[in-house]
Amino acid sequence: MATETVERAEQNRTRKLEGRVAIVTGGTRGIGAAIAKRLAGAGATVAAGYSRDADTAQSFLKELESEGGKGTLHQGNIGSYDDCQRVVGEVAQAHGRVDILVNNAGITEDKPVLKMSADDWQKVIEVNLSGAFYMSKPALDYMLERGQGRIVNISSLIGQQGNIGQANYAAAKSGMFGLTMTMAREAAWALGKADKLDDGGPGITVNTVAPGFIATDMLANVPEKVLDGIRKKTPMGRLGEPEEIARVVHFLCEDESSFITGQIWGVNGGYEMQ
Repeated sequence: MATETVERAEQNRTRKLEGRVAIVTGGTRGIGAAIAKRLAGAGATVAAGYSRDADTAQSFLKELESEGGKGTLHQGNIGSYDDCQRVVGEVAQAHGRVDILVNNAGITEDKPVLKMSADDWQKVIEVNLSGAFYMSKPALDYMLERGQGRIVNISSLIGQQGNIGQANYAAAKSGMFGLTMTMAREAAWALGKADKLDDGGPGITVNTVAPGFIATDMLANVPEKVLDGIRKKTPMGRLGEPEEIARVVHFLCEDESSFITGQIWGVNGGYEMQ
């Protein structure tokens, strides 16, 4: 009997997002897939966004479901405001609500500033920064209506420190910090104006997680010599794992994290201290 009680308590503790609906952009691979699986494991229904490679997306969904998770796939162009509105609307119609938005989708187009074209610049800004705004605006409407929600933006260590050949990426990821703090203030203000700010309640929070160098496909083409240099500069002496980013996102999405908003969470093994 005691064992059953412990098991029931553990299940309740780990499935705190039961009944919630979470949109994860770029949610079928890399960090996004890890986040989607973590939220699904906590009980959320995950709406995973992707732009192309339908086969990979389908494989991800099958794997998610085989692990006991619930989810749907939504294809769209994160750099298009109309497409983002459509996707958020589709999710709300399919699941009846939008509780969590994780703005994870991103691209790179690396070149030194002197060789970077205006198109190279605009493409990355449009997806990595504007896309977060395009998704957040319609999602916030649903969250404000219910009086609760969570938005987590996935930025980067590069947004904090810059990096040679990544002016567009660094600018977009740095821009997320200002977007996060502004939306956090506006969401709290709007809830207060609507008399929906509850003492100790979940409310609406907006935060950013800024990963360091994480072992994903994005680093697949980086020479081993360069990766060794990164490990040496990282106090923890290694690359991060996608699941370590997912763990922080999960924490920020829980009701108990309602007093944390407008914050930047660095998950980089101490790299930024160098």
